[in-house]
Amino acid sequence: MGRVSKKKKQTPPPVDKFLKPAAGVAVAMLAYYFMKGMTNDIPRIDVADELALREVFFGEGAMGKDYAVLCHPEAKDGSVGLPVSSVFQDSHDDGSAPAEYVLLDCDYVLPDSGKSIYDKFKLNKKKRPTVFVSGKVGPPKQVPEKHLKTGAMLTKLLKQMLEPHAAKIEKTKELKEKCLNKEVCGLLLKGGKPEPYVKHAVANLLGKYPNVQFASVDSTVLFLTNLEEYLPEYEAGVHRFVVFKKVSGGISAGDNETKAEGRLKTSILPLETAGVSFGSISTLVSDALNGKQMKNIPALPNIKTRTKKLEESERQKRDRKKDQARRKAQEDQKPPQQTFTANDGSKDGRRLERERRRAEHNAANNIKPKTPEEIAEMERSRRQRMEEEAAKWNIGAEDAPEAGEPVEEEWMDSGDEEGGEYVDEDEEEDDEDVLDLD
Repeated sequence: MGRVSKKKKQTPPPVDKFLKPAAGVAVAMLAYYFMKGMTNDIPRIDVADELALREVFFGEGAMGKDYAVLCHPEAKDGSVGLPVSSVFQDSHDDGSAPAEYVLLDCDYVLPDSGKSIYDKFKLNKKKRPTVFVSGKVGPPKQVPEKHLKTGAMLTKLLKQMLEPHAAKIEKTKELKEKCLNKEVCGLLLKGGKPEPYVKHAVANLLGKYPNVQFASVDSTVLFLTNLEEYLPEYEAGVHRFVVFKKVSGGISAGDNETKAEGRLKTSILPLETAGVSFGSISTLVSDALNGKQMKNIPALPNIKTRTKKLEESERQKRDRKKDQARRKAQEDQKPPQQTFTANDGSKDGRRLERERRRAEHNAANNIKPKTPEEIAEMERSRRQRMEEEAAKWNIGAEDAPEAGEPVEEEWMDSGDEEGGEYVDEDEEEDDEDVLDLD
């Protein structure tokens, strides 16, 4: 038998060769988490700084930013405090939402109103985490709980709320809230699916006019009463555009703290030509912002389902307006009517004759036109005289006999002074005229 060769034992590598790479990885990880903690630290608003609070709540400062605020109590007595919501932290770390993320102690009582921030802005403390949006976009508005499940969902909602976009309108309530109640609103009435150039035009308008609210409504299935007659007639596939400018009032009914705004009134500036483009819409919006004369409408538009009956009603209104405009143009083209200088028997001639005679009489007798005060005094005197004359003919309570006393003879209806039987003289005369045939 051959000899079995012995296997060589492999010696392990020295430990010192792994110490340096392991130490490098550990240092890198520590540095990463340290930098992440520094960069992702969310600032806290000092509740004692009134200017900072007004900037966050109403966007009144010079910054003009939108804020995403997490109601988070401030740590006291040197304690660590509650951890920040992971949903809010993840949305902050994403960084794509156009908002400044801040923390705020919403239990703080505002000195002016004596209410906490929760109560002042009607925030539901039971919905956790309590997040609201405020700043340039408007007063605090709480984020619904269904959008606070993940950071991505919160980020998506913040983009929808804060990034400029055209509002989609399908109901009358939405039309009032999202368009008519704004200072200036541009409404696109789509005649079909918008082409790419229309989408690009609206996107450019959003960037050019950040203070103007833009909205759209599908006019293929929806009909706007009290508005369609002022616009070009509806055609399938043709888009229309109109600019609204608020005149007065609002949609707020008021409560114990705020006063009702009154009935909402608005005015319009429609695009007269059919079809839309960036240039035509931009010119129209610019004219509205620069104070071009707009048309006040007597009633606010309402959204209804488009039907043939509504279209026929709108067509009749349009025809009546055309007839009125045509008659007015014909009257303007007529020569001015002859002025009546003498009474020719017509209504205007008789009126002018009366006015002439009245003027001659006043001039001959030096009669001056009476002032409203003199007319009021004359009317008061006339009423007083009428009351005095009426009092003479009325029988007052003091003139009536007392209860139980007999009525005087002058009040009794008697035939003669001697108290004889009442005789109808006419009846006697009738008896004499009767012939006795017997």
